Amino acid sequence: MTSRRRFVKSILSVLASGALPAGISPFAIGKERPTLRVLGTHVTLQETLRQYAMQDLGINIVFEPKGSAAVLQIAATQPESFDLYEQWSNSMQVLWRAGAIQPIEKKRLTYWDEINALTKTGKLTKSANIGAGDAPYRLLNVQDDGSLGKQHTDLISFLPYVHNVDSFGYNTAFVDMGIEYETESWGWLLDAQYSNLVAIVNAPTIGLFDLALAAQAKGFITFNDIGAITRTELDELFTILIELKQTDHFSGFWTSVPESVEFMRSGRVVIESMFSPAVSDLRANNIDVRFAAPKEGYRGWHGVMCLSSKTEGRVKDAAYEYMNWWLSGWPGAFIARQGYYISNPQRASKYLSPSEWDYWYGGLPADSDLKGPTGQVTVKKGETRTGGSYEKRLSNIAVWNTVMPTYEYSLQKWYEFITA
Repeated sequence: MTSRRRFVKSILSVLASGALPAGISPFAIGKERPTLRVLGTHVTLQETLRQYAMQDLGINIVFEPKGSAAVLQIAATQPESFDLYEQWSNSMQVLWRAGAIQPIEKKRLTYWDEINALTKTGKLTKSANIGAGDAPYRLLNVQDDGSLGKQHTDLISFLPYVHNVDSFGYNTAFVDMGIEYETESWGWLLDAQYSNLVAIVNAPTIGLFDLALAAQAKGFITFNDIGAITRTELDELFTILIELKQTDHFSGFWTSVPESVEFMRSGRVVIESMFSPAVSDLRANNIDVRFAAPKEGYRGWHGVMCLSSKTEGRVKDAAYEYMNWWLSGWPGAFIARQGYYISNPQRASKYLSPSEWDYWYGGLPADSDLKGPTGQVTVKKGETRTGGSYEKRLSNIAVWNTVMPTYEYSLQKWYEFITA
């Protein structure tokens, strides 16, 4: 009891001084803990992150992870069911038009000035290829007329945080290792030698581009603008894809990272659409999966954290606390170990060893074994990250995950394909 009185007395004295000791959130003192509901995918809604955030912020957090398509559908139609939404920038136009999310105030973002140029200007380097489609900087700022655009304003549609480039993974026990940016190609996904051993992510704003890049790489079709595929081009593309599906070229279509891991682990597939955490998971379990650096360029994605249009009051305050926590350093280092980048990497670097920084961001050979988020070794000494450095990888984007002008028609064609 005496120790409790001392604790309360010390807290009251701190409050009187207007300062709080590190690690104690204002939410944790003298108030009922608010509950923050976060809707998203397994990519970022990981239990370790939830526990650390609750501990650091003094709030209750409920994660609701689902597959990409389910997350977008819920968010667009039920904004009252979540407070924060975590997914990818290709969902922004759908959510914004549906009135499901509200603007975020830059002035309430502690680390806004540290966020790098990728989402602010579209390029990390002068020579970078911005990429076709929904490059995030084109959707970031809320314009005076209420639309989303490039002109900088005081309001943004999403918090820029986790991002990466995606391609495909292949099991080197069955697929000969290629040379990054030279022989590795999206076209491998449609190569006849891997028939019935191929899986694609079942997400029409993601998997569609994996297959479009593959079809173009194989010379089956040429798009005028792969970020804005026309109805005629979609008809031509899906005629090809449906024929391949009906001849059992595709073994399956996965909807979550754990499912993609199981596809490869079980031997059901030897090559598939893949996200970085799945590669880390498989490599940690001694399955030698390589994440390709296609010569045609990557499919880029950028994580978005969005505020529900229905979130208000103390929960809204807690949402801003959580957004700021994500850019505070430790979370960025955590997700670096599964192959993801953060929008203010220099702050995250303080929580990474020099060897980790050199491997994950610098593109240099690992000078020791490196562990992933689960504590298992995922990178062996001497290995180099495929694709090279952060700047090089993000400068070689062919197309971003995108909601095209033909979005509704592409949905129709996608489901015709999946059910063919």
